[in-house]
Amino acid sequence: NSGVEQPPCLFQFHKDGFLVLEHFFTAEECDSMRNQIQSIVAEMEVPPHCRTEFSTKEEEQLQAQGSSDYFLTSGDKIRFFFEKGVLDKKGNFLIPKEKSISKIGHALHAYDPVFKQITHCSKVQELGRKLGLERPVVVQSMYIFKQPGIGGEVTPHQDATFLHTEPLGRILGFWIALEDATRENGCLWFIPGSHTNGITRRMVRAASGASTCVEFVGSEPAYDDSQFIPLPISKGGLVLIHGEVVHKSELNSSESSRHAFTFHVMEAKDTSWSKENWLQPTPELPFPSLYT
Repeated sequence: NSGVEQPPCLFQFHKDGFLVLEHFFTAEECDSMRNQIQSIVAEMEVPPHCRTEFSTKEEEQLQAQGSSDYFLTSGDKIRFFFEKGVLDKKGNFLIPKEKSISKIGHALHAYDPVFKQITHCSKVQELGRKLGLERPVVVQSMYIFKQPGIGGEVTPHQDATFLHTEPLGRILGFWIALEDATRENGCLWFIPGSHTNGITRRMVRAASGASTCVEFVGSEPAYDDSQFIPLPISKGGLVLIHGEVVHKSELNSSESSRHAFTFHVMEAKDTSWSKENWLQPTPELPFPSLYT
């Protein structure tokens, strides 16, 4: 033994590639995030690129370009992403707007006081230190709604596909259940131990002028469904997610939502962030240190 005694739960994290910490946050902390997002949604305007009417091929391409620019430049902003089929061609809501939204990203941790406070709270910083993170920086955050009945599935993936670092193994996800996450409403599923084989696919920025804003290099293998285990977790629970562990969530077929707040941290010490990642730090928002 190297003399550094790891808490038993961290051994579990390194073995499985994920760790469940029940009741990490209080009900009050969860409710403060939910209330804050409610007021953000209440003031939300539909983005202009969602408002154009499709008619010609050319306009469809402009629309797609608008969507991709909106996504690519969302790293240092608070922006809105919708479930499929909730807006008509003019960009009007077909269902109540608070039920139409899929997620809000990607800089809540930087620009919203409630989410900033949670991201940098002493419990999270302490956990970072227990994990041995020396210079952790926050790269992005998202509020995920997983709406009742329409909250879409998230297919099996590794976070490092989207957030690539050299070396690998420097990305860590913090996933906070703001409501109970159950098998019925779309909890996370993991393949334990799948974080040790590297990654097979990367999402990179496409060359300028390409028809899409990002493209995939490599391919996602066919995962064996029977290897996934569900991770139901109650409100306030935290799931730590290794950047290379394979995970997914199913369609929410229940009548209750499954709100979650999630953010990703990179160990910046001796690490380089890929220039090809869709997400890039900007002069307005360099990646902030997790430790304050």
